[in-house]
Amino acid sequence: MKVHTTCGVDVGSASVKIAIMRSKAGADAELLSSRTARIRRRALVDVIKGAFQEAWADAGLVHLDYTASTGDGDTVNFRTGHFYSMTTHARGALFLVPGARGVVDVGALHARAMRIDERGKVLAHRMTSQCASGSGQFLENIARYLGVPLSDVGQLSLGATAPEGVSSICAVLAETDVINMVSRGIETNDILKGIHLSIAGRLARLVRAVKAEGEVVVTGGLGADVGLIAALVEQLATGRRNKKKAPEVTVKTHPDGALAGAIGAALLGAFRYEQLERSGRLHLTTQVQL
Repeated sequence: MKVHTTCGVDVGSASVKIAIMRSKAGADAELLSSRTARIRRRALVDVIKGAFQEAWADAGLVHLDYTASTGDGDTVNFRTGHFYSMTTHARGALFLVPGARGVVDVGALHARAMRIDERGKVLAHRMTSQCASGSGQFLENIARYLGVPLSDVGQLSLGATAPEGVSSICAVLAETDVINMVSRGIETNDILKGIHLSIAGRLARLVRAVKAEGEVVVTGGLGADVGLIAALVEQLATGRRNKKKAPEVTVKTHPDGALAGAIGAALLGAFRYEQLERSGRLHLTTQVQL
């Protein structure tokens, strides 16, 4: 089995993630380099190009066998192919946590849960509605209003003593709740813990809806939020006590959880490359042109 060097480019609504991998059609894979770049107000094409060039330089490669996009892949003008983001997140989560049988992907605008098998195949999935109150962007907006760096939100939440409940129905209503709490003098720690419990409650319902059990990996940027992870563990435990037949779930995170989609795209690219090669339909340029 040949060794392939492939790249995954995950274009989200708030950031671009790049992962360059070396693998044997997905087996014995190694992450060579990666980059995460916020989009903010910059031109998306420039963000993608800059992040890729930095990851490419770190990897020290002279060619790539396959470059796969995922997410909003239309903006990756140097891609070889494209994969659906749910598929790539499932495959990437399995690479990061080999025992994973479920994934909770919390993006900037939406969140979704998946039940997967030992190959990373998606068996069931559920997604939040159009309301963004279960998303990363919502939490970032709250942190900005409270004057708290997003990186500090998790630890502050863990210090709460009397969490204040917020609306879990609508982001606008929840933000109004927060404004009222501030005017009432509610401690920031307690507000943040209430927000985390609200988001985690929605995520827990998604996990139960897809009937995931065993190790469930949280991917996306909020996987690094220790306050949210603690709240999710709490909500899942509460749900299990209330429903004794509910599957037992162990929440897992990984330092590279935000890269899951890009990693999955790169790994699937290696499989696609070999499929094309075997079928005699391989017409790929190995030198990336930007």
